[in-house]
Amino acid sequence: MEIVKYNGPITGEQIAERLDLARATIRPDLAILTMAGFLDARPRVGYFYSGKKIAQSMADGMVDMKVGDFQSIPVVVNENMSVYDAICQMFLEDVGTLFVVDDHHCLAGVLSRKDLLRSSIGGVDMDKIPVNVIMTRMPNITHCSKHDSLLQVAKKMIDNQIDALPVTEQGEKGLEVIGRITKTNITGAFVALGEEYDL
Repeated sequence: MEIVKYNGPITGEQIAERLDLARATIRPDLAILTMAGFLDARPRVGYFYSGKKIAQSMADGMVDMKVGDFQSIPVVVNENMSVYDAICQMFLEDVGTLFVVDDHHCLAGVLSRKDLLRSSIGGVDMDKIPVNVIMTRMPNITHCSKHDSLLQVAKKMIDNQIDALPVTEQGEKGLEVIGRITKTNITGAFVALGEEYDL
């Protein structure tokens, strides 16, 4: 690749000569590099360096993907809801994370499956315990903006080992939940990007 990058366009014979190899020996390597998009080849011109255009375009596409284009509707519960009702809500909505809001509809906490499971062990009356007792509270909540890139959010999820983030915007009383972004949303976005490039 370096030979082609700095000397292209260059023929296969010239490349082989510089490597002190037979043309037939490097033919498979040139074919792989061309199919992978690192090199381009033109009849009677030779090989030239393409800079892997597809990969670069995909990388640029990933950076340009914003949360707001892929977020879904958040499943929100009030902080005074009972743990029992929250479990029912999670089951009915088929989600793994509930976002808890206060009476001003601002983000107060997050409830995961693990939080609800932990609270159900020990024989307590789940009808009498509000979710604000067991939820993860601010400032320990990881959240994002609709303007954040999906790559940034994916890194947050991996770093914090979580499955979903609330998408928030600043309101008069605090952070308002305007959406959610999940591992499924992100996976779907990257699959769509791959299909765009016929991968």
